[in-house]
Amino acid sequence: MFGWLRSAVGYYVNATGRGSGLWRKFCNPTPLEWGTYLARWGKFHSVGHSVYINCGVCVTDPTLVRIGNCVGMSDCTLIGHDAVVMLIEHLYDKQLDSVGYIDIRDNSFIGHGAIVMPRVTIGPNAVVAAGAVVTKDVPPGMVVAGNPAKVICSLEELASRVEARCNAYPWMEMVKQRQGAFDPDLEPTLAASRKEYFFGEGRNG
Repeated sequence: MFGWLRSAVGYYVNATGRGSGLWRKFCNPTPLEWGTYLARWGKFHSVGHSVYINCGVCVTDPTLVRIGNCVGMSDCTLIGHDAVVMLIEHLYDKQLDSVGYIDIRDNSFIGHGAIVMPRVTIGPNAVVAAGAVVTKDVPPGMVVAGNPAKVICSLEELASRVEARCNAYPWMEMVKQRQGAFDPDLEPTLAASRKEYFFGEGRNG
């Protein structure tokens, strides 16, 4: 019953642009579903295909944001303006407009808690690590981390490190057999295997 209702609410929200708050709160749309909704109704400059956006993403100025294809965003913040302008205008009797674009190019990922400031281009093929504060362009094919964000390695190097770590996990054959990034049929077995590997008796990860 709930599955049918969830689908109906999702269809209505995506067709009309209304009720997104209730949909997000009670139906918990997937990052792909939320990204698809924002591509149509989020008032971004433009959004490509296969965009994954967590519901916790905060975008202050969507009209100043361009998103390419196959982009992923965890619960990050994109800031398109500098609000300190109000203070400067008041103190120095000026009229200013401190805004800037954010251009996230194809195959890029922005991690949880990252903050992207105005006048920044990310990628293509780039990664912003969790918690990073991005104040300048992220070069193509690079991974940045820290505050302010700096290049720590290439995407190719990161992929090699992740693959090497995964090769030690005893459940990788299951992962290779699953359908997509999440398979509910395999998840209980995977969860048990991970728990035993990291926290089982005599183990410390």
